[in-house]
Amino acid sequence: MVSGPDLWQNNSVSFNTTSATTVTLSPILDKTLSMFAIVFSINTMISLGCAMDWSKIKNHVIKPKGVAIALVSQYGVMPLTGFCLAKAFQLSGITATVILICGCSPGGQLSNLMTLALQGDVTLSMVMTSCSMFMALGMMPLLLYLYCKGFPNLHKAVPYGSIILSLFLTTICSGLGILINHFRPQYSKTITKVGLSISLVASVGIIMAVGFNFGVSILLVLSPPLVATAALMPFIGYVFGYIISSVCRLNQAERRTVAMETGCQQIQLCITILKIVFPPATMGPLFIFPILLLAFQLIESGVIVALFKAHQRFTPKEKEPYMPALTEDNGPQTSSDVSPSNAISC
Repeated sequence: MVSGPDLWQNNSVSFNTTSATTVTLSPILDKTLSMFAIVFSINTMISLGCAMDWSKIKNHVIKPKGVAIALVSQYGVMPLTGFCLAKAFQLSGITATVILICGCSPGGQLSNLMTLALQGDVTLSMVMTSCSMFMALGMMPLLLYLYCKGFPNLHKAVPYGSIILSLFLTTICSGLGILINHFRPQYSKTITKVGLSISLVASVGIIMAVGFNFGVSILLVLSPPLVATAALMPFIGYVFGYIISSVCRLNQAERRTVAMETGCQQIQLCITILKIVFPPATMGPLFIFPILLLAFQLIESGVIVALFKAHQRFTPKEKEPYMPALTEDNGPQTSSDVSPSNAISC
């Protein structure tokens, strides 16, 4: 019944809940979601590219300190976090693969929105998102290959070629968006707003369609180990992203930016890869895990934004130092310059 390679049928690499191989998408819904995932990814990547300014990208390329630190945090902290959590909760097979794919994914546009809400460096956030997306073309397959070696026979089952092809296509779409913003900037804002609105509606549609198809089987994904993994991954990313950028002495705005970039993953890319390269019978309800991860990213980043706003509201602002007024002689007026008669007349 499993349409993937025979290796997936091996117990050592199968989903550790046996009903996953019996819960599948209907053929019509499967084809619809496959096409929908491709269109969804193309639309999102073009919209993200249209939000990029080439001149600002160039400035961060010339002085790449912030981008370099963010990239090290993104591709250093999150894949290692996914690997350690999969080992700690004794997950194996396709379950571990899904977690590793999410952990090795580049940053997403959620980080751009949260950076704006936290008054961070939005330009750095956008450049980091684009750079991590371009680097994912090589880094994501490499990291998956390295970390999957920690699970018996798993590295042989991951379809690296299909993943590279998916990343290559999404990278082209991002580049197309950048070109639109560069040569036709009058259209870029409209494309970004409409595109992201469509992505939001599409996300709700995917959740409803998959939820209707799987029904109670979705509860398999909500097992304590997977819920804990989904909750801990973004939290660890936010914390370590801020710590690493603090050690590297970035300013406060850049620290908040790197923290958001590290903890927020490209969930739509995860969904696209899982939907395109893995058979439905292999995935089962694990297709929902990236959406669960997205929910925790939203909740935890929302809490951080709320705490930041509360801190700003209740922390008294520093008073500006007193500067004496200038006299007509362009010098500061002191007490010796004021005669008794002038003081009385005042």
